[in-house]
Amino acid sequence: MAQKPSIPKGTRDFLPVEVARRTYIFDTIRKAFRKFGFSPIETPSFELSSTLMGKYGEEGDRLIFRVLNSGDKLKKADLEALQNDNLPRFANSLAEKALRYDLTVPFARFVVQHQNELSFPFKRYQIQPVWRADRPQHGRYQEFFQCDADVVGSDSLIYEVEFVLLFDEILANLKLPSFTVKLNNRKILSGIAEVSGESDKLIDITVAIDKLDKIGEDGVVKELLEKGVSADAISKIQPLFSFSGTNAEKISKMSNFLAQSEIGLKGIAELQFIFDQVQALGLQQAELEFDITLARGLNYYTGAIFEVKANGVKMGSICGGGRYDDLTGLFGMNDMSGVGISFGADRIYDVLTELKLFPKETDQGLTLLFVNFGEKEQAHCMQLVYEARANDIACELYPTSAKMQKQMKYANDRRVEFVAIVGEAEMAENLIQLKNMETGEQEEMSLEEMIFKLKK
Repeated sequence: MAQKPSIPKGTRDFLPVEVARRTYIFDTIRKAFRKFGFSPIETPSFELSSTLMGKYGEEGDRLIFRVLNSGDKLKKADLEALQNDNLPRFANSLAEKALRYDLTVPFARFVVQHQNELSFPFKRYQIQPVWRADRPQHGRYQEFFQCDADVVGSDSLIYEVEFVLLFDEILANLKLPSFTVKLNNRKILSGIAEVSGESDKLIDITVAIDKLDKIGEDGVVKELLEKGVSADAISKIQPLFSFSGTNAEKISKMSNFLAQSEIGLKGIAELQFIFDQVQALGLQQAELEFDITLARGLNYYTGAIFEVKANGVKMGSICGGGRYDDLTGLFGMNDMSGVGISFGADRIYDVLTELKLFPKETDQGLTLLFVNFGEKEQAHCMQLVYEARANDIACELYPTSAKMQKQMKYANDRRVEFVAIVGEAEMAENLIQLKNMETGEQEEMSLEEMIFKLKK
């Protein structure tokens, strides 16, 4: 017996209703991106390994899917590197390409490659899949879509403010009842490392702090010790793990804590500007929170850091982002400041599903189905189908004169809104019996009346 087919863990097939719901999310996000002045671009699903490797830190590099060389290129594998136990070099000789890990680094490559064709500041949005060799679990997939918006070519904090407003606009339009936009600043984290006397351990400290909600305070302390952070430095940092109060109170406390750190105080000033501007403009739905433990582990953030969580559901962040002043410098283009955010469409889908927030129309299937009574009726109904489609009504004719029970089951399975019944009597009078599949009501009408009703 043939083996039952399957797909790799961390990937999914999508049924028609799921695609309709995902399209609703993408369309909502895309509409807001355009409203805020962003232009669409696309980049290849895979990049040169050299483009991606080394851009996400050690943890990120391990999660990049490599594409094995094919044909004669495979014969050029660096066996000497393997014999010398230089596994990274050997891996690079086997795989010159890799699936993109996110959309931001490919975007930086795009900007550098096409710099003479772009006007700056350049505002782009991009909705495409990415791949990560992560352990599949609830809300975490190996193949998933990101919906990114970025601005490069300006260091104005106005864009940070706009991104907070964009989070609010999109998630409010998706009818998410409660969500929190968390903010921090990488300069503040640099200041914490400086004040603690461990400036050279900044990445180790931020990676550990970012895991506070997953491994707890004891786990963070343990990881910091393992990374070589001194016990004295940890004792200075530890009170920040239970930081509390209003945003204004937390900013005031951090100003005092970072009084001797110039870079830390600069981060505080940037954060204060964002809070002041957002408060002046107002938000539809979002709650804004200064979270000192927010320390996204990616190496390229240099300023503001964003993370959005849906309240009341067991889910990690559904959006994130930050400023990356030196990202394009990785590809030889310096002094190109950038800031961007990403919407995790798959996680947003899971949240909307759990909270039953998808609009009813996303679950609707075919608008109209004509019942098939036989060869003569079929020929007549084909013309009616043609006329209905000419008026932008999604419809079809059942392909055979099967039993009515079977045709009606098909209508229910397809979530058909209306069924058109045209037998010999209706053909003689040029009429249609139109049945509402939700209410069960049935009306007799002309083709023109049916088209008017369905279009309305």
